[in-house]
Amino acid sequence: MLDHFKRLAAYNAWANARLYDAATALRDFERKRDVKAYFKSLHGTLNHILVADRIWMFRMTQEGMLPERLDMTLFEDFMALREAREAEDRRIIEYIASLSEDQLEDGLQYKNTRGDPHSLPLNVILTHFFNHQTHHRGQATHILRQLGVAEPPALDLLYFALPAA
Repeated sequence: MLDHFKRLAAYNAWANARLYDAATALRDFERKRDVKAYFKSLHGTLNHILVADRIWMFRMTQEGMLPERLDMTLFEDFMALREAREAEDRRIIEYIASLSEDQLEDGLQYKNTRGDPHSLPLNVILTHFFNHQTHHRGQATHILRQLGVAEPPALDLLYFALPAA
């Protein structure tokens, strides 16, 4: 199971890099345009993914920043957001690499953003963690299309896993 999460961490960094590369084709005002997405804009959606990652990474490691709200804007500047995303992806890869197979079954006690206490096995939390990112990257891809990026990048795990041609 640990190898599976290592693959997901590497895939996550790969998919995020492709998504951010595609977003650079847009002007700042386009990335921030309210397109009626859940987090309003592409920029808002990308911020949210980073916010949620930091919340979960804090819960798992007790280190780093703990954002106060799921819609918090961490960075107004796109390049600063991208640099923070890349740093967080490296941090996620390092965290997953530090785990043992036994730790995946351990329960993690945490409080949700409303302060309600919960406990789940780490492997369930990690599955949610990576699935959450995939969910919002799908939204971001749709936003890219709305904003005129004719061919958003393919972000499917299979494209990551296939050998390079």
